[in-house]
Amino acid sequence: MLRTTRLARVLAELGIPKLWREDPERAWFFTRLAVRPVIRAICPSYAYGVDRVPVTGGAVLAANHFGTVDPALIGINSPRTIYYMAKVELVSMPVVGELLRFVGTFAVRRGESDRDSIRVARWLVREGHVVGMFMEGTRQQLGYPGPAHPGAVMIAVQEGVPVVPVGIDTFRWSLRNRRPCALVWGDPISLEGLPRTGKGYKEGAALLAEELTRLWRLAAGAVAADFPVRLPDGSVRSKSIPPWKANPVRGARPWPDEPWAKEPLGPLYKGPGSYPPS
Repeated sequence: MLRTTRLARVLAELGIPKLWREDPERAWFFTRLAVRPVIRAICPSYAYGVDRVPVTGGAVLAANHFGTVDPALIGINSPRTIYYMAKVELVSMPVVGELLRFVGTFAVRRGESDRDSIRVARWLVREGHVVGMFMEGTRQQLGYPGPAHPGAVMIAVQEGVPVVPVGIDTFRWSLRNRRPCALVWGDPISLEGLPRTGKGYKEGAALLAEELTRLWRLAAGAVAADFPVRLPDGSVRSKSIPPWKANPVRGARPWPDEPWAKEPLGPLYKGPGSYPPS
């Protein structure tokens, strides 16, 4: 974290974050400009059902996870800015971690109860942002989605926002194996009525896992069929979204500045004791 904090100070002193007013919703415009052509070149792909993604309001995006390209591929095919929750080891890396934080990524400690990260996620969806989570918690090595953790369901239930599922087929993609890929968006899932208990969250996670598996199968089928215009469930094919057609949130606070947000946000924290001082 120390090296990342030093880099944050250098970038802050240079005024780089001021280009996007230290707001990930604005930073994504520049990120799409830079990342979209790269991903399109190295990962030939299409998305389906993009019109199902809500253009306003808080939501939790839930996806299955196969490879390193997944966050960027989902991002360029999402009309919304995505605040990804990622493992603390990734966002603490020098340079890479800092860039990820600038576009909205925040840290979570896997394998333990990270209440502060959950509070950041709940705060974000309450403010109208979209939080992105990979439901299995780690990349799957067997070629199909794994069991879903209840975190995304818990956040959605507690804040009364929908879960937006997206199934992605990127298994075995790499820079050496630039295989075609696809992703399929599902309809937003309302979890109203589920009890706010561990049992209720697990029940919702099981339902979500079933939907993600269905969407992943559609995505894999789209690749096998050489990207048809329309899938059996009615999903329509589309290309990645240019920055000028995205739907960023305007007027909302980009980050919490309460003390509990300091650890998940790291050097981007702007509350008491931050650098530079708020």
